[in-house]
Amino acid sequence: MIRTTFASLALSAALVFGGTAALAAGGHKEVTDYSFSFEGPFGSYDQDQLQRGLQVYTEVCAGCHGLQYVAFRNLEELGYTDAEVRAYASQFFVADDGPEAFPGDEREALPTDHFPKSSLSNAPDLSLMAKARAGFSGPNGTGINQLFKGMGGAEYIASLLTGYTGEEKDEAGTILYENKAYEGGYLSMNPPLYGDDVVYADGTEATLEQAALDVSAFLMWTAEPRLEARKSMGITAVMFLGILTVLLYLTNKKLWYPVKHRKGHTPAE
Repeated sequence: MIRTTFASLALSAALVFGGTAALAAGGHKEVTDYSFSFEGPFGSYDQDQLQRGLQVYTEVCAGCHGLQYVAFRNLEELGYTDAEVRAYASQFFVADDGPEAFPGDEREALPTDHFPKSSLSNAPDLSLMAKARAGFSGPNGTGINQLFKGMGGAEYIASLLTGYTGEEKDEAGTILYENKAYEGGYLSMNPPLYGDDVVYADGTEATLEQAALDVSAFLMWTAEPRLEARKSMGITAVMFLGILTVLLYLTNKKLWYPVKHRKGHTPAE
């Protein structure tokens, strides 16, 4: 029975890992395993990097892509003051749903408002992009790539942004751009980053790779803003269960010691 169980587990593991490898071979082409500060069980977000990523999003990505699931007030978690968040939010306009507003009226956004939606129908919202690209579907549903390789949605986004080869092709009147990280090899989005696209406030050199890593980390935060709290809770739970296991083992030994060692007792074969 035990041998059959182990054989079944081994077969299941082979199917899971085999399916993962097959999907990787036929899916993403070249995803670089970048090192992010939030990876691993003890990882945490780099606040400076998140602020730089917000700057890249604002100056490069916000023209087409939205963040409809992120409220402006959440930016205070990145180290901004209430006044700074209010000033930042005022750059955006949202639908005015006041009692005296007419359909189509807009007003300046407030900290309680969410980022606007994508302005183009073919431009996906980026709020959950990092999580959607983490491989949480099909054989990767267990997050194996993230658990064992530390590779998730942030790596894919950074690889996509730096994966343009410069080759183009015209297909049915649409210009497609070759990208080494994209599944199909070509996509309709032109390269959004070229290097030196922004001037960072902290003086960091805005190379293509640096900007790609920064905005990828920021998008990871938009998808997983409670990542650090979840990790802390998980570590606490593991420690608690470990201590509880030891206590239960010692309690079991203490309770059964007199029975196992009483005079004339013969252990059952």
